[in-house]
Amino acid sequence: MSAQTDRYQDAVTRYFGAWNARDPETLAKAVAEAWAPQGGYTDPLAEVRGHEGITAVITAAQAQFPGFAFRLTGTVDGHHDTARFSWELVSESGGGSAPVAGSDVITLDAEDRIVSVLGFLDRVPAEA
Repeated sequence: MSAQTDRYQDAVTRYFGAWNARDPETLAKAVAEAWAPQGGYTDPLAEVRGHEGITAVITAAQAQFPGFAFRLTGTVDGHHDTARFSWELVSESGGGSAPVAGSDVITLDAEDRIVSVLGFLDRVPAEA
């Protein structure tokens, strides 16, 4: 793995660390480690900027899908300051299929923190 590839993989690892952090203190720390202070998150259901807004979106997703965790599917691909990857939301107990799946494109700053996320939902339950 090249240093550039490590950069993208490390950023995505921090990203999932935030999405899967459960208690408020750990979540706030994980968001601050993954995103730049004015970083943004945009998907079909949300558009927020800053750590507080990102934390609120993650908290809402966790409330909607208790007992589920986000995991990478496939590999992280990137160039320059941009990376893309796919993910799914899976039961932490290991049962059943993933109710939500998608792909995200992230842009990184010079410190390898996320400046923006553009999220695409490939599979969403009807009641979401």
